[in-house]
Parts: sequence; C-alpha cells; structure tokens
Amino acid sequence: MKKLILTIMTTASIATQAQVKWKLDNAHSKVGFTVTHMMISETEGYFKIYGGEVQSKSETDFTNATITFTADVNSINTDNEQRDGHLKSPEFFDAAKYPTISFKSTSMKPTKNPNEYELVGELTIKGVTKKVTLKAIGSGKTVKDPWGNIRYGFKVTGVIKRSDFGLTWNAALETGGVVVSDEVNINCKVELIKEK
Repeated sequence: MKKLILTIMTTASIATQAQVKWKLDNAHSKVGFTVTHMMISETEGYFKIYGGEVQSKSETDFTNATITFTADVNSINTDNEQRDGHLKSPEFFDAAKYPTISFKSTSMKPTKNPNEYELVGELTIKGVTKKVTLKAIGSGKTVKDPWGNIRYGFKVTGVIKRSDFGLTWNAALETGGVVVSDEVNINCKVELIKEK
C-alpha cells in the first residue's frame, strides 16, 4: 500500500513539474478584432491593456494547455475617440459596469494541420459567459532571445456574435443592412515568454 501511494505521489510530482508556465509579452502581442462597417468595409480595433497566463505540457506541445486571459474594456482603441467612447457606453460594452473581458480555456486539441489547435473556452463579455471555439496556430518551435528568455508564438483567430453577449446596438441603413455587423472577427497575435 505504501509503495502504491509513493508511486502515485511521484507520478503526480512529475506531472506537476512537466507543466511549462508562460506569460504574455504585451510588447510583442496584439489583441485585435474587426467588424464590418456599413456593409462595405472593415473597422479594426484592439485592446491596449490585457494579461494572461498559459500552462503547457512542454515548450512546443500545447495539447490541453490551460489558458486564462483578461482585457481591460476601457483600453479599447479603434483610432477614433468618439467611436471608442460609444463602445465603452451602455449601448455596447458598458465599461463602467463591466470593465473586464475574460477567457478561460476548457480544451485545446491538435487538428490535422501542423502546429494548429482547436481552442475552446468560456468567454465573458458584459457579464455574459458563452462557449467559443477559436483556431490557434503555433510557431512550432521556440526561440531563445538575447537575454536568455524562451519564446513561442501563436496566431489566434475566430468569429463570435456580439449579440450573444448583449451588445445589440445597431442602426438600419436606407439601402438595407445595418451600420455594424453582428459578427466580430477575432485576430490575436500572441508572443509567450517562458517563466523561469
């Protein structure tokens, strides 16, 4: 019995040690999005302030990695102060009441494509939590920078409906259609630094 308990504890210890911890390098990452405007073009935006942590099986295997991420709604930037103010208002994000967007992964599975994963998690916007599925394409290899840091990169994309999260403001166009599309394209470029 003692031998069995020791084996279990040793296995658990090895599993714990095998976890690689990463933090986001905000200086070399971008959390962006696009929406269709007036049915004819795209408007881009991003969040200036955000943070997150990742734990993976190894430096290059992110199968079943655990990911937590938060973004400061008040840091939203679309290169237009008036529009940014509108997005922070109760008609959209209601930043005063819901200042944070968060994501927590529930699964991350490799696809048939090299270094590509199906990332599933719970996204919370404006107090509403929904399951979302994203595509995460990894760099496939790590790089050591001049300061000895191990780095790995991801491009994360996906599509969500803002109406699912209570962001329902819109206006109709005389020619048909709406001012802002319901679908939001997520486009994130993420650089991770391995924690020492």
